Amino acid sequence: MLNKVVLDTNCLIMALSRHSEYYPVWTGIQTGTYILCVSNDILEEYHEIIAQKTSNVVADNVIRLLAECPFVEFIDPRYHLELIQADPDDNKFVDCAFSANATYIVSNDKHFDALKSIDFPKIQVIKLIEFLQTIK
Repeated sequence: MLNKVVLDTNCLIMALSRHSEYYPVWTGIQTGTYILCVSNDILEEYHEIIAQKTSNVVADNVIRLLAECPFVEFIDPRYHLELIQADPDDNKFVDCAFSANATYIVSNDKHFDALKSIDFPKIQVIKLIEFLQTIK
């Protein structure tokens, strides 16, 4: 059974370039190395930030590819746990991971460290470099 994973936006962006050491994270979505779990809120953030950093065309293409990929699972979170107080916008990733019963949230964002002190629900957060090592 494949691991279900939620990727923080910055981690996805770091994996998009063919010249990035993290490119296997991007290709891993397309080849079924793991299942990427996303919600509408996450897709909207992906599009917004990718468009800011590149262009609307690139953002549209990334979202289209994710929408058509058989290894992307769309999640409609029913619970809004509000576990991250320092940056409430990050809660969309936590809620998606909880609803999907994801193995990991992949993030380099220190705000997710708040999850380490929460016993329930236990949501594991790993850094992008650690995730890259698990899929190689």
